[in-house]
Amino acid sequence: MTQASQAPLYSVRPDEKVANVQVYTSGAIIRGELVVKKSIRVSTWLKTNIAPDRICLYNSRVVPINAGPTIRASAYSELNIATSAIQAFHLLLPDADPIDYDPDELNRYMQPVTVMIANFLIRGNLRLATNVTVTKFLEVTRETFTSIYDANITNLFVPSLGTFQVPYVVIRQESSVFAVS
Repeated sequence: MTQASQAPLYSVRPDEKVANVQVYTSGAIIRGELVVKKSIRVSTWLKTNIAPDRICLYNSRVVPINAGPTIRASAYSELNIATSAIQAFHLLLPDADPIDYDPDELNRYMQPVTVMIANFLIRGNLRLATNVTVTKFLEVTRETFTSIYDANITNLFVPSLGTFQVPYVVIRQESSVFAVS
């Protein structure tokens, strides 16, 4: 007996690619497949002026983070998320983009920071000019999303989710609390 094959949920044109991403909102962690142009650097996409008002994820899984001790994931074939609801965003390994800076650039350093955003704690590095502190950076920058490098992400209320380790995450600056130890 043969099984009927299901039609694909989406089509990928020759100038497009599929990226596996994880999105954090104030109430959920969402994983899914994102179809974008090949020329897009997915890691920094939301920081650009070509970022969409909504993203569409296919084959997504939603894990609510405010539902109490019992976590029950939901699966959706297609999920549309307003970019304004996104608190943090990153590629899922093994998907990766090349780093977006020159590691040999003079007068720059990685400042270890802890970022609290919704129920998440993100420990990583903020790339700064040597003459700038985190406070000064936050005073002068007007970017919607800020890059955090070499990040470890945990949920404060649902430790059973474990720790996500990613080379790069963008976080919504206005929803974040930055701490320096």
